[in-house]
Amino acid sequence: MKQRIELKTRREFLQTSVLGASLAWTVPSFLAQTFSALHAQAVDSATPSATGRDSEILVVLQMAGGNDGLNTLVPFANDHYFRARPRLGLPVNTVLKLNDELGFHPGLSAFKDLFDSGHLSIIQGVGYPNPNRSHFRSTEIWQTASDANKFEKHGWIGRYFDSACKGAEPTVGVNIGRQTPQAFASSKPVGVSLDNPENYRFASSDQPEEGETAASEPFFRKLNRPAAPLEMDGASSVNAGASIGSLTGRASVGGSPLDYLERVALDAQVSSDKILGLSRSVANKATYPVSPLANSLKLVARLIGGGLPTRIFYVSQGGYDTHTNQVGAHERLLKDLGDSVKAFISDLKAQGNFQRVLMMTFSEFGRRVAENANGGTDHGAAAPLFVLGDKVKAGLLGKQPSLDPADLANGDLKFTTDFRSVYAGILERWLKTDSAPVLGRKFERLECV
Repeated sequence: MKQRIELKTRREFLQTSVLGASLAWTVPSFLAQTFSALHAQAVDSATPSATGRDSEILVVLQMAGGNDGLNTLVPFANDHYFRARPRLGLPVNTVLKLNDELGFHPGLSAFKDLFDSGHLSIIQGVGYPNPNRSHFRSTEIWQTASDANKFEKHGWIGRYFDSACKGAEPTVGVNIGRQTPQAFASSKPVGVSLDNPENYRFASSDQPEEGETAASEPFFRKLNRPAAPLEMDGASSVNAGASIGSLTGRASVGGSPLDYLERVALDAQVSSDKILGLSRSVANKATYPVSPLANSLKLVARLIGGGLPTRIFYVSQGGYDTHTNQVGAHERLLKDLGDSVKAFISDLKAQGNFQRVLMMTFSEFGRRVAENANGGTDHGAAAPLFVLGDKVKAGLLGKQPSLDPADLANGDLKFTTDFRSVYAGILERWLKTDSAPVLGRKFERLECV
């Protein structure tokens, strides 16, 4: 018997149907040998020390593509800015002034309101030594908190899960999107990815009638019954576990069978039922704009309001690779960002949850100081980063990089704040854990909370 089944949970599960294009690769001998150990470990780790239900929550918002920091936080009093950007430089009378030197892009009126109300911290000049201008590599550096000349297997959030969330439920980390970010990669994988709770189910090629379940769903629910060994017609031991090595995390199940089967059998049923139920039962209490980012934040707000035990949510907004015709595109992106985040915060306030949620934005790099010939900007280095919440140290933090051509590094801003100092501050001050095991060494902590 071969039946097309997909498990909507994790990076490669989502992309390639690891549970699979058929049942042939699943592993009855593996299941039989490990179910008893799996059940014992699941019982032992049933009570997490801290959950999103009763502790602080971090929301990470990736501004993918490389946001132009200079046209986000505008140095409107600096002549070097206008010399470098004769067409892209924002007119002084349009900038939303924060002080006598800096102001927001006019599309960020919502952020200006949050700044004025004491809910926004602007960290200036964030970057890292020896910056890399590749989207892929620089994103990898940010997500793994590695040095530019080192490659790390696990992400900084994944290492946080490993060091501080032992025994947590699968939904300790939730990514809104089809592909799990490398930041979640850990030695003992936890966390789920979804783009639509209605799709975060066991799906099959058979089409059940309304009110019925797909034929595949009972099959996978049997995986959660350790007392009954599972047998599958047509399953081949030759292919047993062949896809395990392609997943993030350890390929071997020798020391901890929970690492793999937890992702497949237990987590999928529990988290899919829970997420679907919460998404249907909790209503948003704010009006959001119409955009993918707003939809992601609406879902996060519902899951928080429903008490999903999550410590870290991860959402993304793309489109910031503005090499050409930047003016209109950048304004739309920033307005969407500001309006979506402000609605999210209003939602959390209405729930009574705002005081326990912190949001941090990041982009893999800023843009070059000088505009290009195509009405845009090219890949650069340092840029501002935003931290939002009820308990942030509001205002401007860090040092604004110099725009003097003599102070630039090959036409790029020199970073003044290492992004890992921001991570250290959030880990220690907000998530209440030692940052050194997560970041690989001790970084000076930026006090943003």
